[in-house]
Amino acid sequence: MNAALVIIFATMLLSIFLGIRAKKGKDMDLEQWSVGGRGFGSVLVFVLMAGEIYTTFTFLGGSGWAYSKGGPTYYIISYGALAYIMSYFLLPKIWRYAKDNKLVSQSDFFVSKYNSPYLGILVSLVGFVAMIPYFVLQLKGLGIIVSEASYGHISPTVAIWIGIIVVTVYVMVSGIHGSAWTAVAKDILILVVVLFLGIYLPHHYYGGIQPMFEAIDTAKAGFLSLPDSGQSSSWFVTTVLLTALGFYMWPHTFGSIYSSQGEKAFRKNAIFMPLYQLVLLFVFFVGFAAILQVPTLTGADTDLALLRLSIQTFDPWVVGIIGAAGILTALVPGSMILMAAATLLAKNVYKVLRPSATDKQVTSMARYLVPVVALISVIVTFNGGGTLVALLLMGYSLVTQLFPTLLFSLMIHNFVTKQGAFAGIIAGVATVTYVTVSGTTVGTLFPFLPQAIKDFNVGIIALIINLVVLTVVSLATRPVAVLKTKSNQA
Repeated sequence: MNAALVIIFATMLLSIFLGIRAKKGKDMDLEQWSVGGRGFGSVLVFVLMAGEIYTTFTFLGGSGWAYSKGGPTYYIISYGALAYIMSYFLLPKIWRYAKDNKLVSQSDFFVSKYNSPYLGILVSLVGFVAMIPYFVLQLKGLGIIVSEASYGHISPTVAIWIGIIVVTVYVMVSGIHGSAWTAVAKDILILVVVLFLGIYLPHHYYGGIQPMFEAIDTAKAGFLSLPDSGQSSSWFVTTVLLTALGFYMWPHTFGSIYSSQGEKAFRKNAIFMPLYQLVLLFVFFVGFAAILQVPTLTGADTDLALLRLSIQTFDPWVVGIIGAAGILTALVPGSMILMAAATLLAKNVYKVLRPSATDKQVTSMARYLVPVVALISVIVTFNGGGTLVALLLMGYSLVTQLFPTLLFSLMIHNFVTKQGAFAGIIAGVATVTYVTVSGTTVGTLFPFLPQAIKDFNVGIIALIINLVVLTVVSLATRPVAVLKTKSNQA
């Protein structure tokens, strides 16, 4: 067993220890298990939400896209900064309402706002379906990291099984507490590793960051800018908009929001989190550095850029530390996704279909569903393809369909009815599903349109359809008394 494997397995054992240790002294009812009893301070909320954001996608997918796509990669750094600005206004309102109404899941928010348990079932199913590709992303990344860092001694399949067992154990035992304390270790290690790699590798191979970009531009002219078609400037803008709006729509993100002990934590985080987004630049630098040094990667293998260049450059013990950081980027968000999915299915599907279930039974059901969700995700992982970024974008297109309904619910005078909310979400999700399965783009649907419009992210089209249907159905189903009152006032 080489040094890299020793460090990787030690990291996994540390994750289990931190996860189980976090349970000590806590009575694990559903509120404590899923949202930490709403007792986390600013620091834990910060690392927990960063733990969800900085995943294997950040670690491998970001560098892989820099390696294979060039200029379009910068959409990744743009949407987060916009989302953090939105969070200053959005998250305190969500937290305040959730605390006042003792909500524990994302679907609870929609159920309470629209007085519709069946809308909660729809939101739960949408969230669950969206989280599966997101969790698959973490598992694929985990398999890549362990396999590459072990120099091929451990296959991706074995690595995925080991990782899923680790995360399932500490989620079932400690819930969000285990995720929070593992996130602390993850944030420290990932910052050190990414900053080191992003600075060292360009200087080691090119003599600096500027010479690296000059060498790439000479070898692949135009690669570092946006293309005229495809992933053009209009694709960039619509993709940034789509992902910024969907940034906080993930069900597991709501768990982190609810866990805070106060709303000030979100305003503090909104100030500092954009600086944390700059860490992504150093991930990109690694991918760019690999272009001329590891030039043969194609397709889904482009996600290997960071690890292949690291293995080529460093001794096994350094590769082990890099692999350990990567492992934590999979385990932390993976644990949050597992917990959120299990909570949604138990609280907002099982409880609705079986109203007589007690709180204790719902809590037990949530824990029992953790390994079920984990197994489903593993099956999809072994039977699905696509790069890490493609998986993430598909999930974003789905969860963003929840944004209009949520945004209108925060307004003082919300015109949206539960029927309108239901219809809008269904229309948006149906559109996303169709274009994903068929491979349809705006260009194939409307070939006569200008190229700039044909390059729109198709998720935006789904969002527009969502809004139109939501508005029309809501106006058609508003209570007659409300319409008469407004008419008399006029």
